[in-house]
Amino acid sequence: MRAIAVREDIRDVILDAADRLLARYGYKKMTIDDLASEVGIGKGTIYLHFNSKEEVALARIDRIIERLKQQLQSVAQSAESPANRIRKMLLLRVLYRFDSVQLYTRSISELLAEIRPALLVSREVHFEEEARILARVLTEGRRDGVFSFKHALATANTLVLATNSLLPYSLSVRELDKRSQVEAKTLLLADLLINGLRAKNARD
Repeated sequence: MRAIAVREDIRDVILDAADRLLARYGYKKMTIDDLASEVGIGKGTIYLHFNSKEEVALARIDRIIERLKQQLQSVAQSAESPANRIRKMLLLRVLYRFDSVQLYTRSISELLAEIRPALLVSREVHFEEEARILARVLTEGRRDGVFSFKHALATANTLVLATNSLLPYSLSVRELDKRSQVEAKTLLLADLLINGLRAKNARD
């Protein structure tokens, strides 16, 4: 038990365990005792890293988005054309979330209904952070004459809002389309959005 408790990645170990318990029991039935038992550590060790069960659940989502943002940054900094980067980034933000809920039999909204207000605040922060990454690529595309728009961040937020309709928040895994179908829908939407941004006579 002590070997686990002093691991440098103990926070990630706890969040991995929380992911399994959320899938098994749901948020309401999951307890800190369950979490400590799943990890194989004392309850006190959990509280060294998290103040509450709610903080654990939200940190699990924050971790997903931090990893997603790293991948979005990687695409944003690639040598591909701005249009191709935006297309890949919109697809990534949908499929990354889709892949993250495969353990769950209920939707995220249903699973975390007890902490919905905090969840909604967290989502808005995440969406804004993703929009800022998109905005940098949009600005580059406008500078190169590929895109035409007035405000980069407002345009990026519109792209985020449009693709949010495909995120797995309100539907369970069973209710979601197959991954290939989600991918096809996202790419179709991304292409429509990008075509709407193209400057007249722009070549990409």
